[in-house]
Amino acid sequence: MRIGSLCVQAGYKAKNGEPIELPIIQSTTFKYDDSDEMAQLFDLKKEGYFYTRLQNPTNDAVAAKIATLEGGVGAVLTSSGQAANFYALFNICEAGDHFVTSNEIYGGTYNLFGVTLKKLGIECTFVSQDATEEEIQKAFRPNTKALFGETISNPGCAVLDIEKFARIAHRNGVPLIIDNTFATPVNCRPFEWGADIVTHSTTKYMDGLATQVGGVVVDSGNFDWLANADKYPGLCTPDESYHGLTYVKAFGKMGYITKLVAQLMRDLGSIPAPQNSFLLHLGLQTLHLRMAQHCKNAQRVAEFLAADDRVAWVHYSGLPGDKYYDIAKKYLPNGSCGVLAFGLKGDRDMAIRFMDSLKMINIVTHVADARSCILHPASHTHRQLSEEQLLQAGIAPDLMRLSVGIEDVEDILDDLAQALDNV
Repeated sequence: MRIGSLCVQAGYKAKNGEPIELPIIQSTTFKYDDSDEMAQLFDLKKEGYFYTRLQNPTNDAVAAKIATLEGGVGAVLTSSGQAANFYALFNICEAGDHFVTSNEIYGGTYNLFGVTLKKLGIECTFVSQDATEEEIQKAFRPNTKALFGETISNPGCAVLDIEKFARIAHRNGVPLIIDNTFATPVNCRPFEWGADIVTHSTTKYMDGLATQVGGVVVDSGNFDWLANADKYPGLCTPDESYHGLTYVKAFGKMGYITKLVAQLMRDLGSIPAPQNSFLLHLGLQTLHLRMAQHCKNAQRVAEFLAADDRVAWVHYSGLPGDKYYDIAKKYLPNGSCGVLAFGLKGDRDMAIRFMDSLKMINIVTHVADARSCILHPASHTHRQLSEEQLLQAGIAPDLMRLSVGIEDVEDILDDLAQALDNV
């Protein structure tokens, strides 16, 4: 089936006499009549459910839908997008390891990588995603375990050259992990360009209505862990906490996902509630329709802002002349997303006055919602970063992140126009 049909049909299929909508299995545990059967579940010798911290039918159906949309072999839902990025890396990294990441990433991820993971003994090196392959190669070390980037950066709207990053990663025997939150699999499927693992904050476009917080990790099944076994002992050597089980030998292409569930979820437990997964499932069914409208509206808004003399600059890859226009045509031929960045001709205070003058567009931390919303990253999501770190992350002091919703675009333009008139 094509992507639009998969958004509606994948993951859950009602059988004769069953509910057409995915049921909410709001239960922590599952009953068995045979003690040995449950023992086999704990030993991973049999498939089934016994405790929701590890697996739940509602959660698994939604994970299966997203895995199908991305073209992966399996996926795991997490309690947030932050948790998804943490698990994606922590599944293959441990104390003493290192990874390389683009510096143009979400502020929360920047802190997770540069501060919190460092406390666990995992270091990272930030690089410019627009640097040459030779320059990025210099950041790699013998203990480097992954390369990370965002398809479309939050909030700078830079478009990643996925094939370039994949070449660098694979040359060094490590997987490429891509956060595909902004593009969604409707507009870009990173596995088709060489990525190995994909993450999402499902809180954003996949939900689309600001009803639940969640994340997902999707594995392509393409990375050959055994060919790089010395780098990944957690996947390629026996796990004593599971009776000496070796994940990639026992589960093949599902080894990475199985380890994430059986080991990390077992011990850390960052799962979504089945109710949240149900809400996410509702959002996914209209993802293909909403993304088309988000992109259509955002293109109009970007053109409107770019034509206004009071606007200093606009970053949106759909604009001819944008730095990422050509590469977006390659990776995002059907449109990028509804998020754009822009700045006014004026100081930081002018940006704040402009935002405070908006009437319909909401000032919120959220992004990628059906409702148009805006924020000033330097004052809000990235305020914990120093001025130097802001510049390294591609965030100018005047940068405003505008997430264009699916309202009537003329109303969005009217609100922007009156706010510009007021400053």
